[in-house]
Amino acid sequence: MIYDTLHAECAALGTRLFTVTTQDIPAGLARRAYSSMPREYPVSGTKPLTRDGWYEYCITGQKTFVANTAPEFAKYFFDHELITSLGLGSCINIPIVDAGQVLGTINLLAGEHHFTPEKLHAYHILITRHHDALSAEMAKP
Repeated sequence: MIYDTLHAECAALGTRLFTVTTQDIPAGLARRAYSSMPREYPVSGTKPLTRDGWYEYCITGQKTFVANTAPEFAKYFFDHELITSLGLGSCINIPIVDAGQVLGTINLLAGEHHFTPEKLHAYHILITRHHDALSAEMAKP
């Protein structure tokens, strides 16, 4: 499966938590489709999309959200205490866009200040290489 492949490649770059979330924009729902830590972040059900600054930037704006410290993401992530308890202090959320629509996001977390410009470039190369397979998987009902 593409998620397993991408998870392994991102882990090799230092990612410690890898999740995939799919978006159903018309229904206003998000669903975790993959998790490298299923105990802490299980693949289950749906949750409402919160139309906040993160949503406007990453989903509406279709841009990668980068937070290299916990205070940068805490205002958007209700689970920020769990994230930091796992020793994770930075994250990126990369939207997967197909035909102008965001199908979901690749969510990568690591230690504080992990996502340098060089690392961001490397992660974007991986996502670009797997874009078609990711889009196909995320588009499945």
